[in-house]
Amino acid sequence: MTAVAPSDELPDGLLAPSYGTDSLAAVLPGAAGALGVPLTTATGLTSAGCANELGLPAADRVVVVLCDGLGYLNLAERAGHAPFLRGRLPQTAVLRTTFPSTTAAAMSTFGTGTAPGRTGMLGYTQRNPVTGGLANMVSWTEQSDPERVSRPGGQQLAGILPVPAHELQREPTVFERLTAAGVRVTSVGPSRFAGSGMTLAALRGAQYTAAEKLGERVDGVVRALRAPGLAYLYWGDVDKVGHHHGWQSWQWGDALEAFDLELARLVRSVPAGTLVLVTADHGQVQVDLADRFDVAHTPALAEGVTLVGGEPRALHLYADDAAAVAARWRDVLGERAVVALRADAVDRGWLGPVAEHVLPWVGDVVVAPRGRLTIVDSRTQTPPSLGLLGVHGSFTPEEMAIPLVAVTA
Repeated sequence: MTAVAPSDELPDGLLAPSYGTDSLAAVLPGAAGALGVPLTTATGLTSAGCANELGLPAADRVVVVLCDGLGYLNLAERAGHAPFLRGRLPQTAVLRTTFPSTTAAAMSTFGTGTAPGRTGMLGYTQRNPVTGGLANMVSWTEQSDPERVSRPGGQQLAGILPVPAHELQREPTVFERLTAAGVRVTSVGPSRFAGSGMTLAALRGAQYTAAEKLGERVDGVVRALRAPGLAYLYWGDVDKVGHHHGWQSWQWGDALEAFDLELARLVRSVPAGTLVLVTADHGQVQVDLADRFDVAHTPALAEGVTLVGGEPRALHLYADDAAAVAARWRDVLGERAVVALRADAVDRGWLGPVAEHVLPWVGDVVVAPRGRLTIVDSRTQTPPSLGLLGVHGSFTPEEMAIPLVAVTA
């Protein structure tokens, strides 16, 4: 699990997702296995099998730390800013994340031990087949008037996504299963995430403790583990800084350094024998904003497309004539992007097994840019989102490879 190799199913240099014991999906089932709780996910992962394959020892206390955006290759290149993690790189397992390699898809896979095709959380945005609106899977809001945003000068009409978290994401979470087995589960994160659509969809089942600063979250985990159980800590600043400044910036190095410092304090502070697992949902690539296509200003890309979902590195295109749209996009992009019809993306296993109720949410055409290319749609994306320097979602090793650090305090 320490090698990052390209996939034969994709062009050279790209990595296919995995939903097995070498993937993000195995982390929480593995933690359950370390706690001695038997479970099997809908995609066939067993807690004992995951713990064994990941080399996790038995423990009565487990901490799982997820650092948003901390890809393995990003970490390895900037490890000078992270002495604690750098010292553990030789023992760090390299796992694969989901496709798209983005937070909504990855967090729901992480939380359930399954795959985006089961959870229905397929990217940053996706079309709601009931309303026709563009649903945001992070903020859990919906643009319910796609015709309005397609008109010049149209403004977005945002509202609460009219799909309950349990209706779209029907898989039981690992936290729910642990709680049902009598394990005390605590999730420590920002107050705005408590009860949010994303939290209910991907991470329901834990007792939520609000804490804003990283040091406060570490303190919350330490308090939670005075008694046996599992504690989960989320940190998003590394990804946020990467979006705005790029992961090669000095600001990203400072964010990584701050995370590494508190992580070391966490390991020193938890009770002896606690198993600490550190992972990420995806990595990042740094892009050139001049090297991109805007669907709104590229007629050959806009033709026949009723709605553009996803994000600049992984797009869901919704169209009446998908084959014609795919052909035009291949003509324009050539080898600069992977373009696949929905059926092909499903058959290749990019989303894992796809549930019947999830299939209509998947783009009729799925597009994954290569290199540093981005593809945007300025009709539906905000100006700040169009200016992001660090992005993710596609199949490059920088985006797909994630670390798993296992330390026994």
